[in-house]
Amino acid sequence: MLIRNANSDDAPAIQAIYAPIVAETAISFEEEIPSVAEMASRIKAFQETHVYLAAEGADGRLAGYAYSSPHRTRAAYQTSVDVTVYVAESARGLGVGKALYQALLPATAKRGFHAAFAGITLPNPGSVALHESVGFKPVGVYHEVGRKFGRWHDVGWWGLTLADPS
Repeated sequence: MLIRNANSDDAPAIQAIYAPIVAETAISFEEEIPSVAEMASRIKAFQETHVYLAAEGADGRLAGYAYSSPHRTRAAYQTSVDVTVYVAESARGLGVGKALYQALLPATAKRGFHAAFAGITLPNPGSVALHESVGFKPVGVYHEVGRKFGRWHDVGWWGLTLADPS
């Protein structure tokens, strides 16, 4: 597997991975599937200040992607990020998510970020296990914070310190 910086050419494959997550699950609270052009725009925007990675399988096809993004807009949060990883259905359980995080987290720290946070729509034992396998610890749950498919969903938050605060 090759982990590399994502680029706008990856937008169709990234959109194909993300589309069923939006359409069929509450893992993402987006309700409309973003277009390929929107995905390309997001890649470009996040890479200006953060890290956006793609994982290529041995067959050259995109197996997953991960990125860091601003945690909140206030200045006090400027060294914290939210992180996200998505893996193609055909590549789940093969270590793609872990490999992406093992590249994303140090690259994010190298950019000067101190703490990473991941929001996980609950229940999602696979995502919880992935995050905890790379060192994330639970920090809290927002109960009934999101509404999708006619029901309320809780979001658990996990955190990880990336770099020494000094």
